[in-house]
Amino acid sequence: MATTFTSFKAQLNMLLRDQPRGVTADLTDFAVAYWDGRQVVGAYLRDAGHVDEVFDMDENAFEQWHDEFVAWLADPRFTTRPDLLA
Repeated sequence: MATTFTSFKAQLNMLLRDQPRGVTADLTDFAVAYWDGRQVVGAYLRDAGHVDEVFDMDENAFEQWHDEFVAWLADPRFTTRPDLLA
């Protein structure tokens, strides 16, 4: 069964809500997602893995990085990022 944007977003929301503050879902080598207390936020990573510019975690992002996002669901990886706590 193919993963849809709706099912991906629901699973991502559920997994991130259960993580402590400051933890990201490492979706790709350059993009992560985190729970801001209300919703999932997508963000690019910059030098040394710091969270940088945010992006809309929408259907366009899902279509663009579909394979990476589906691979992440099969093997979720998380990282604690102190810069999100600041």
